[in-house]
Amino acid sequence: MSTKIDSDVQRFRQIVRGSIRENLRRYLSHGEMIGRKGGDLISVPVPQLDLPQFHYGDNGAGGVAQGDGEPGQPIGAGNDDGQGTAGNEPGAHVLEVEITFDGLAAMLADELQLPRIQPKGQANMQQESHRYNSIRRTGPESLRHVRRTFVQALRRHVATGSYDYQKPRIVPVRDDQRYRAWNTVQEPQACAVVIYMMDVSGSMTDAQKENVRTTAFWIDTWLTANYRGIQQKYIIHDAVARIVDEDTFYRTRESGGTRISSAYRACRELIQKSFPISDWNIYCFQFSDGDNWSEDNKHSLQILQEDLLPACNLFCYGQVDSPYGSGDYLHGLEQRFGEKNDRLILAEIGEKKDIYDAIKLFLGTGR
Repeated sequence: MSTKIDSDVQRFRQIVRGSIRENLRRYLSHGEMIGRKGGDLISVPVPQLDLPQFHYGDNGAGGVAQGDGEPGQPIGAGNDDGQGTAGNEPGAHVLEVEITFDGLAAMLADELQLPRIQPKGQANMQQESHRYNSIRRTGPESLRHVRRTFVQALRRHVATGSYDYQKPRIVPVRDDQRYRAWNTVQEPQACAVVIYMMDVSGSMTDAQKENVRTTAFWIDTWLTANYRGIQQKYIIHDAVARIVDEDTFYRTRESGGTRISSAYRACRELIQKSFPISDWNIYCFQFSDGDNWSEDNKHSLQILQEDLLPACNLFCYGQVDSPYGSGDYLHGLEQRFGEKNDRLILAEIGEKKDIYDAIKLFLGTGR
């Protein structure tokens, strides 16, 4: 039976989630949601949201000050050395709430009006999976459920009248033992891979990488909601490309020239070797400031047109503004493809506020 406090808690949670939805565009742009991850939960700071309560004030505690002052004189009471006494007034609070990635993806879909992705290949096939989601009376000691065993023993003691409230002592017997058990469930096979490519030459600054990191997080959030166990691959390049892990992808800063074709070749070889296009849903997201070596543009566009676009569900190019990059590569893509290929999505990410529009553009096709 639901109690009054339960209904109040549910109502408060609805208010919290409503606050998240109202501010989702700002979270998308500034990355406040990229924080602590525990299991499949993510911590979301929600500003200016506090439980209602009364605060007692000090009537007649003072008013507007009068008289002459000296330049540099502190306003109000205080100590010059920074050591003060404890205050008695409330400060600004930030409430952290936890939501699942599925809930986060649902909010993202509602805000950006994203269509559901239609998987291909083996993504529609079922495979058997075992989950420890039940309790049994028999099993190996390695799977013994300590809490359930204790609760069962406590119930037996209370039911038989042998429980001493003054000297409680619970001794489980064989019939009290409870063990974790698994059930076989059918799950869709995960046949989706996201390949991130980023220019890490000297013209890419930390600010541009932060924009890439924020954009990639939301892309992962949405794709994870459509596929279970999605794989991520990372490619960095200047004049030479290499496949790296996630940490290296975001932390590497190199110098030298830029050959985008090197990243395309690495991506092509990765797909041909590990991800057959008949079975895998392939998503490529490339980020650069568009400052490519001019003689390499022709080769890059050729690989993109002949090899990568036919293999991908979606190929998204996000061009970040850089004080050092020319930005010519985006114009080359527009001249070569225009609006002829629905698998190629182009977006400019000049500032953090542009991340919102870029994500909507990237994921709005439902491919």
